Amino acid sequence: MAAAGYGRRFHGHITGGTMNTLYLDLGMGAAGDMLTAALYELMPDRARALEQLNGLGLPGVVFQPEDSAKCGIRGTHMRVLIHGEEEGDAHHHDHHEHRDHHGHHHSSMADIQALADGLHVSQSVKGNVMAVYEKIAQAEGHVHGVPVTEIHFHEVGTMDALADITAVCFLLEQLGAEKIIASPVQVGFGKTRCAHGLLPVPAPATAELLLGVPIRAGNIEGELCTPTGAALIRQFVSGFGPMPLMTVERMGYGLGQKDFPAANCLRAMLGQG
Repeated sequence: MAAAGYGRRFHGHITGGTMNTLYLDLGMGAAGDMLTAALYELMPDRARALEQLNGLGLPGVVFQPEDSAKCGIRGTHMRVLIHGEEEGDAHHHDHHEHRDHHGHHHSSMADIQALADGLHVSQSVKGNVMAVYEKIAQAEGHVHGVPVTEIHFHEVGTMDALADITAVCFLLEQLGAEKIIASPVQVGFGKTRCAHGLLPVPAPATAELLLGVPIRAGNIEGELCTPTGAALIRQFVSGFGPMPLMTVERMGYGLGQKDFPAANCLRAMLGQG
């Protein structure tokens, strides 16, 4: 990985002649908050971008970017507060009943659609948000052998995941990349705990979402790619492979919460290629 921060603060204007290209380095996987943070760092006016993120119309949601560092690489960790509390991307798991044994409500696809309809974003962004959720619901439905209409999302994860998904869809629209390509996805290995118990890494829904995508376990034990991250990658990335010939003009580092032997970051590069 490149030295920390080099070129990240050069906000040159992207000119014509070649295609505006976004390259995502997914060597440490993908999660919604890391994608959000990396794309946020690419925005020419971050103060304005944060104002827009906090005006998306997500009930009780506040985005709080924090300067952070992993293995000496500086970047942004994007906290998502739901009514003042922070929850992780890993909480985004489905249940088939409307309440669990703690009495918590769950959200159906119809509930997600109603929330999406109320967002202060373009119809294109709303369409992408729902397309991402459809991918998650289809993957969960296939894994658990139930129709998509019976998939319900835990309320704790619903607003957190919806915030990440909406933010990524919105920021990508603002950045206007004509082509989005990515490295193969490192998914990690081992076991991860979720609402259903211990699951293999990648979690079954994540593995389902990544069918047809080049992935590798790598040498990091842990869940590096979440269902939300996988669904966003499937929705927007048109090709996978090494970084193509391109002139990078802006660079962003989105940092995860966990510490690993390697820098837990997702790097996004925007330029002409």
